[in-house]
Amino acid sequence: MKSWNTFFRCGHVLALAGLLGLLGLLGLLGLSGLARAHGGDDHGNPAKPISGTGQPRVEAHSDAFELVGRLEDTGFTLLIDRYNSNEPVLGARVSVESGGVEAGASFRAATGDYAATDERLLALLRQGDEHALVFTINLGAESDLLDGTLRRPLQLAPAEHADELPWGFVFAGLAFAAALALGVYVYLRRSARALRGLGEPV
Repeated sequence: MKSWNTFFRCGHVLALAGLLGLLGLLGLLGLSGLARAHGGDDHGNPAKPISGTGQPRVEAHSDAFELVGRLEDTGFTLLIDRYNSNEPVLGARVSVESGGVEAGASFRAATGDYAATDERLLALLRQGDEHALVFTINLGAESDLLDGTLRRPLQLAPAEHADELPWGFVFAGLAFAAALALGVYVYLRRSARALRGLGEPV
């Protein structure tokens, strides 16, 4: 039975070789995908900022005051605080200037904010995506100027991924591995039949 034992040992070696070949091929495919995804800093086109649909906002501060402004349908509203303590600034005289247009922002005690409703200012601020603003705040003996830029919130467009997994290469590799395994299987069956036909004595 030496021939049979030798045959089965060879069959095991061939099967193991086929399995190792398949695993090695899959490993190479995985490394290829990683190399494409991490080879260098270029992972496709970066996301590009586009204009959003949110309400335009502005933030500004000085050593004394800070404010947050929002352009809304009903007017330009401002929240003003002390810069160091975040204490609300109530009842101040506030004006807003942009593009040669200046308007007052009235204090609203019910909401604790300020609102500029001048139609000339609002019409100007609703045009375009960006406006430089100067705020004048007078509170008792204190007076301060704050500069800020009114901007529409920007959103990022989805990035375009140039490096995708090469599925064609993956399928071709799997087909090759399957063909290799099938070839080993057919070879073993034909060899077994041939040895059985010889009917070698023990």
